Amino acid sequence: MRTQRMALSVSVLALLTLAACGTESGSGSGKGSGDGGDTVRSDVPVTGVAWSVDSVTVGGKRTEAPAGARLEIDPKGRIGADFGCNHISADARVEGDRITVGKPVSTQMACEEETEKFERAATGAMGGELTAKLAGEQLTLTTEGGDTIALSEEKAAGLVGTRWTVTTLLSGETATSVPADLPKERVPRLTFSEDGTVRGDSGCNSFRGRAAVKGSTIVFGPAVATRKMCPEAEMTVERAVLAALSGPTTYTIKGSTLTVTADDGKGIGATATPPGAENSSQGG
Repeated sequence: MRTQRMALSVSVLALLTLAACGTESGSGSGKGSGDGGDTVRSDVPVTGVAWSVDSVTVGGKRTEAPAGARLEIDPKGRIGADFGCNHISADARVEGDRITVGKPVSTQMACEEETEKFERAATGAMGGELTAKLAGEQLTLTTEGGDTIALSEEKAAGLVGTRWTVTTLLSGETATSVPADLPKERVPRLTFSEDGTVRGDSGCNSFRGRAAVKGSTIVFGPAVATRKMCPEAEMTVERAVLAALSGPTTYTIKGSTLTVTADDGKGIGATATPPGAENSSQGG
């Protein structure tokens, strides 16, 4: 057992070193064997990867995660998670197969009762001293008390053809969540098409415009939009979204999360609409 633990520590430490150097995951075949035949891959980093949360086990009781729950460990020393409702973040120090997580900070949105229960359990299991174990594309974080968070590597969504739901408005160093009480039909969404256009809803009105994608950049042209008037909260979101989707920007996709940012720091964060939700009455 001691030999196995030392091997795991060396394996995870090597992965984290690669991640810190900017190495991306690939299809390499570096392997190590653990009990029960599990394969520990050396080409899946722990940090810098978008992880889908599969389940949480607390006090021996396993609970499935709500759709869209995710977690990411930043090589610079932060851990961020969304367990179905609020955004949660904390300082994180990674040493070998050990991750030390500081006191979490959370947004304060109201959620459904079952989601709140899961969020509380997952947040508790995310804190303190954690042991990380990689098996294939699965990551398990275990607390000193034996509670666990089970995660899977999240495959990156494609920019084109995906319906993106805007969740965050960026302004320099500030990130603001889109108000949770917006009517469902007013939640901003957008879709990029193969013909170099983008269309969707910006919070009140539907819009369409040019979006020239090259490498990691998107250059947005002037948008044509309908001219409805909505309550001020919705108009405020709309103005921020349209300002972000203007001119040259840089984009990144990690798992199901898209970030679009202009040189002045304005931008949006969006998540890929879960399968089956594309047929909503949302325009675009």
